[in-house]
Amino acid sequence: MIRASSSDAQASAPLRAYGDRRNDGMVQMSFVLEIAPSVRAKEAARQFAELHGLSEVLITTMEPCADGLTYFVAYGHSRHAVDPAAIHVPEVATEVLSRDAIEALVKERLGRKIVVVGACTGSDAHTVGIDAILNYKGFAGDKGLESYKAFEAYNLGAQVENDQLIERARALNADVILVSQIITQRNCHKENARALIDLASAHGLRDRVVMLLGGPRIDHKLALELGFDAGFGQGTKPSDVASFIATTVCAR
Repeated sequence: MIRASSSDAQASAPLRAYGDRRNDGMVQMSFVLEIAPSVRAKEAARQFAELHGLSEVLITTMEPCADGLTYFVAYGHSRHAVDPAAIHVPEVATEVLSRDAIEALVKERLGRKIVVVGACTGSDAHTVGIDAILNYKGFAGDKGLESYKAFEAYNLGAQVENDQLIERARALNADVILVSQIITQRNCHKENARALIDLASAHGLRDRVVMLLGGPRIDHKLALELGFDAGFGQGTKPSDVASFIATTVCAR
């Protein structure tokens, strides 16, 4: 008989926040209220934190952040717990292949390079993510798609409008469109991503092109909800994306 280790047992038990000691439920939350710093403002912040489920609340920070606005940090007990065993999250299930395996798969199944077009779209001017995946230098010692013989990668850079990206993808007869979204204020990343999918569908590309979405606040579940084939979040390496692309394109 195999017994579960203590770490396994802990992992299967409901989880509470860890502050000063295990399962004490201590949580820190920060927020801004439209009120100037004062004793009354501090009490308003304490009550605000209590309304969010915290008890024995301490307001540890009260600082003005703009005219008539105050930034607060609250610290208190949360009674809530989460059961990790009951959580089911969609994940990219593709096996991460070696460079040689990717090259061999694409050569055998396609006999040509896979064309990948990537960009930061809309008002997004942050190219760190798209550069890490597409550019030769890659990320964390993992070289980007430009370094593979199996891919022909085009990095269109930042602030590329959706219609420009679709036009370029059509001109290059792209197999894959890769979009990076860093800016997320007011869920603009979701609106922009949905608009791209709608535009791709209108041009007859959606069923033919593998569409990927990436960024620090992107996960596979969100990408699927927005109409993409896969989503890649923080910490993704080029080999993760390369493996998914090669496997998916060759399967089609």
